[in-house]
Amino acid sequence: MSATKATASPPGARGTARSTHTDPQPPGTTGPAQRIAIIGGGPGGLYTAALLKRLAPDRQVTLWERNAPDDTFGFGVVLSDETLGGIEHADPVVYAALRRDFVRWDAIDIVHRGGRHTSGGHGFAALGRRRLLQILHERCRSLGVELRFRAEAPDPARLARTYDLVVAADGVHSTTREAFADVFRPRITAHRCRYIWLAADFAFDAFRFEIAETEHGVMQLHGYPYAADASTVIVEMREEVWRAAGFDGTRESESVERCAKFFADALGGRPLKSNNSAWTTFRTVVNERWSHGNVVLLGDAAHTAHFSIGSGTKLAVEDALALAACLREHPAVEDALTAYETERRPVVASTQRAARASLEWFENLDLYLGRPPRQFAFNLLTRSRRVTHDNLRLRDTRFTEAVEREFGCPPGTPPMFTPFRLRGLTLRNRVVVSPMDMYSAVDGVPGDFHLVHLGARALGGAGLVMTEMVCVGPEGRITPGCAGLYTGRQTEAWRRITDFVHARAPGTAIGVQLGHSGRKGSTKLMWEGMDEPLDDGNWPLVAASPLPYKPGNQVPRELSRAQLTDLREQFTTAAVRAARAGFDLLELHCAHGYLLSGFLSPLTNHRTDAYGGSPEKRLRFPLEVFDAVREAWPGDRPMTVRISATDWAEGGVTAEDAVTIARAFAAHGADAIDVSTGQVVADEKPEFGRSYQTPFADRVRHEAGVPVIAVGAISSWDDVNSLILAGRADLCALARPHLYDPHWTLHAAAEQGYEGPGVVWPDPYRAGSRPPRTGRRDPPEPRLALGD
Repeated sequence: MSATKATASPPGARGTARSTHTDPQPPGTTGPAQRIAIIGGGPGGLYTAALLKRLAPDRQVTLWERNAPDDTFGFGVVLSDETLGGIEHADPVVYAALRRDFVRWDAIDIVHRGGRHTSGGHGFAALGRRRLLQILHERCRSLGVELRFRAEAPDPARLARTYDLVVAADGVHSTTREAFADVFRPRITAHRCRYIWLAADFAFDAFRFEIAETEHGVMQLHGYPYAADASTVIVEMREEVWRAAGFDGTRESESVERCAKFFADALGGRPLKSNNSAWTTFRTVVNERWSHGNVVLLGDAAHTAHFSIGSGTKLAVEDALALAACLREHPAVEDALTAYETERRPVVASTQRAARASLEWFENLDLYLGRPPRQFAFNLLTRSRRVTHDNLRLRDTRFTEAVEREFGCPPGTPPMFTPFRLRGLTLRNRVVVSPMDMYSAVDGVPGDFHLVHLGARALGGAGLVMTEMVCVGPEGRITPGCAGLYTGRQTEAWRRITDFVHARAPGTAIGVQLGHSGRKGSTKLMWEGMDEPLDDGNWPLVAASPLPYKPGNQVPRELSRAQLTDLREQFTTAAVRAARAGFDLLELHCAHGYLLSGFLSPLTNHRTDAYGGSPEKRLRFPLEVFDAVREAWPGDRPMTVRISATDWAEGGVTAEDAVTIARAFAAHGADAIDVSTGQVVADEKPEFGRSYQTPFADRVRHEAGVPVIAVGAISSWDDVNSLILAGRADLCALARPHLYDPHWTLHAAAEQGYEGPGVVWPDPYRAGSRPPRTGRRDPPEPRLALGD
């Protein structure tokens, strides 16, 4: 964990004047880098200088740092074992010096409402930031790096013309980045919490998270030791809490004293100290490009990740290792910088997603305060989705088993195999085969393909298998291959499938998702051109407003009042047919830009009548349909609703709107909300990543107080266990993993050594219930190994 601290010095962190040039003219980007300029004397800049000089002792490496050698901000730095391993292989001298000064511990304490829960086995190493800089200064000097302290770096464009390579390690407020902003195209996002970086003159015996519920609101402390007699202490709270507590009008010394009082128990009544400490908000930095000519961004200048996952110094050091390795492997500077960005960008993006999840968890901390105490602790530990149920079991079996007992897991039962009740239906496990359009029906009739497809997934052990979106009328189809429930023949075909599931996979439920394509209909089969209009045979489209899904697509008719009534009747009739076909659960599709979703989003609903305008009016027709279907659907069978919790587009549905929508459906009798996102407008900008939609489900569950189904890039049984046990979701729906492996749930049970009522192998498959042996996998080679 390292401070992203620049409030004590002017913007520009490590001292470059703003450039009046935007086009560096490098002396030779096609040749090796012999003259290197480094802007910024933080850990990233210093370690880069040492590595590059060590790789080629005849290089000229010059580093500028605007502050004095002993100036630093923040107190302690945490490095992971992975990062330390990279340092050990690349520079044993630096590693040995670090090892002598590191303090190590393996426990995390979570203190909440008078209870203290400890999880062990985590393995941290930390040292003082000032000591880290001293080690790197000494290493740079011993190697012959020219260090220029108290010196403003020359204009970066000028440096680019006189040096082979310019490394901008000038921090979160990088003026190098600002000088070439038209090329780097940075996006800087400020967040909702204020924090202050402090220290205590004693060592915590664990990484400590402490929650204080004050008269002003919730505050949290992040604390960890960095020396035998010193700890870093970060105090953080929402902006509105910070203001309510009066911190916006206090001097530094008063802020420090008040923080010590709020967390007197954690500190044992001891004081806190500061180092030009000031309250600030964390800013996430993302750049579209990291290099321009022979100028390259590194560390916080290129990217930031919230301190709650301890990644600032770690990322900068790993950037330095990768940049040095790429310059060794690619003699031409331009090629090396391209390779560096190609290697590091996905790693950084993954870290930033984890950091964003962690940051938002702390921003919304008050949502979780009422959870059972051990579940609260587990939720905190797994907030970034990098620590999971499975690796927590490896680190601390006793702690994890205590969380499982509190949750209600029978002995030896993973969370995913605990039952869940929805109205009159009890699901034997928490796995759902997500609705996936197959585009393989003929005249809306599901055939042998659907029998095999859905039957195989039912045999595969999931608690609930969902159909694709089943259309309520011929003009509600997305493609000519979409299935329907608007004729008796279709009903009989579906009955054949549900009978198979109930007879051959007893204990597995099968649900139907009812929907209407709206403006996204009359298109080609997915593999022939997704969302592309048919070449011929089109049918007319209807929607909330006459807006085509994208240019070149058909313009739908705006639905009249009479047509709204007819459509409601189509949904009702389809629900009656679904009950007759033997489905156990019905889901109303109000997501992904289809007809009902089109009413909910302000981007697709421009109506000026009673069905458009305010959120309440936009909800009116979907709720009318829900009420009609709920009345027609058997009372003991559950109904769920799938929503898009965000449109991923400016002016569209937001996470706050999703809570309002979920509350409305829950008030009308929805038994659960299936929380998806996007696909409402063609120009959306989704933030893809592992489990990327689950934070929306988490928020809906806690704010709307309704059970949720989480979806979206959930790919492992470990993720399912983690989400369920943390209380972020009640059920997890997986799509692509079930296309890859129809028996995904059975295999998840086998891999966890579980045999119990939560999943049952069909008798003909029992011989395959043990996982096959796998070959040996060697660990990856270190990124840069230079030896002594």
